[in-house]
Amino acid sequence: MRILIALVLTVAAALPLRAEVNIQEVTSPGGITAWLVEEPSIPFVALELRFRGGASLDAAGKRGAINLMTGLLEEGAGDLDARGFSKATEALATSFGFDVSHDELSISARFLTENQDASVALLRSALQDPSFDPEAVERVRGQVLSIIQSDLKDPDEIAAATFNKMTYGDHPYATSINGTQESVSALTRDDLVAAHKAVLARDRIYVGVVGDITPEDLGLLLDTLLGGLPATGAPLPPRAEVIITPGIKVVDFATPQSVARFGHKGIAQDDPDFFAALVLNHVLGGGSFESRLMTEVREKRGLTYGVYSFLATRDLSETYLGTVSSANDRIGEAIEVIRAEWAKAATEGVTQEEMDAAKTYITGAYPLRFDGNGPIANILVGMQQINLPIDYIPTRNDKVEAVTLADVKRVAGYLLQPENLQFVVVGQPEGLE
Repeated sequence: MRILIALVLTVAAALPLRAEVNIQEVTSPGGITAWLVEEPSIPFVALELRFRGGASLDAAGKRGAINLMTGLLEEGAGDLDARGFSKATEALATSFGFDVSHDELSISARFLTENQDASVALLRSALQDPSFDPEAVERVRGQVLSIIQSDLKDPDEIAAATFNKMTYGDHPYATSINGTQESVSALTRDDLVAAHKAVLARDRIYVGVVGDITPEDLGLLLDTLLGGLPATGAPLPPRAEVIITPGIKVVDFATPQSVARFGHKGIAQDDPDFFAALVLNHVLGGGSFESRLMTEVREKRGLTYGVYSFLATRDLSETYLGTVSSANDRIGEAIEVIRAEWAKAATEGVTQEEMDAAKTYITGAYPLRFDGNGPIANILVGMQQINLPIDYIPTRNDKVEAVTLADVKRVAGYLLQPENLQFVVVGQPEGLE
C-alpha cells in the first residue's frame, strides 16, 4: 500500500505540461474564494494557501514571533503532540509544508482523494488549534537561534542584512524575519498566540487548488478548513520607502573573499514596462553564463565564479539587485566592471541578437513551471496575489514576444541608474574604503 501511494504521489508530481490550464474561480458558501484546476485523472489534490502580510506583521518588539509560530504549526495540534501529528500525516500519506517570508505565510498540502476528509481535518487542527507545547517551543526556538547565530558568520547574509537595513530604515523589510537572539529568546507562548491571530485571518487568504476535486466539494472544503479563522488580522504595513545612497559600504569581515550585494530602485511587476525590464535583466545579469555581467566579470577577467542581477519585487517595494563575490584584491575591479556594464546598457540598450536569445529562453522556460499539480497550484496563488487576470497564463509569452528593441532601450534608459548603485561589500577588500 505504501509503495502504491508513493507511486501515485510521484506520478501526480510529474504530470506532463497540460496544453491548456483551465482555471475556475470558486467561492465557498462562506465567501472564501479560490482558483481551481480540476484534474481527475489522478486521485490526488494539491492545495496552496497564502496569508498576505507574513512576518511583516510582527508586533513591535516581537521580531521573529511569526517565524517561530510558523515553525510550530506542525509541532502538535489539538490533542496530538509533535510525534502524534507526524505519525498522523504519515498514516494518511499526506504532506504539509509551512513557510513564511516578509510578505506571506504559506501552507502547502498534498493528499490523496480517498484521504481528503481526514487530511483536511488534520490541517485544520494545525491552522486553528496549534498547541504551542512548551517542549516544542523550546526545541524550535533553539533551531531559530542556531540559524541567527550562523547568519552572523555568513558573509552573504551579512551583506544582505546590511543592504536591507540601509535601504528600508524602520520598515519591517529592514530586519530579518528570524528576529534577533534577544527578541526570540524573550518570546512567550502568549506572543505566539498573538502572532497566530495577527497573520492567520480570512481577510488576507489566497487559495490555489489543482487535482481531483469538484468546485462544489472545494467550496465545502474551504469553509471546513478556514471558516473558523478570525475574520481580520493585524493591519498590513505601509509601502516601504526605498532609500538607497549611492556608493560603497565596507563591512569588515575576516575572509579571503569579499561578498557584495548591490542595487538601486526597481520596477513593479504590474508596470506595463515589466516585461521589457525582464528581457533587459536577462541580458545584463539574469541569464547565467550568457549574461553580460558573467561574460565581462568572469569569462574575460576571471574576477568571480558568479555574478547575477535580478528584479526583486515585493508586495511593498521594488528594487533591482545583484550579487558578486571576488578575492579581496580583485573585488574593486569587479565593481568597476559592473558599473561600466550598467552604464553601457543604460545608454545603448541591448542588441537584437541578445534580445532574441533572451526572449527564447524566457518563453521556453515558462512552460517548465507547470510540471505538476503542486507547482500549478502555487502559480495560481501567485497570480491572485499580484492581481493577474485569470486568463493570464496563455497570454504571458505573447507579452514577452511583444517587447521591442526600442522598448528595452527606453526602459534601460530610466531603470538602470549606474550613478545610484549602492554596493555593500563584506570582507577585507583592498583599495575600497
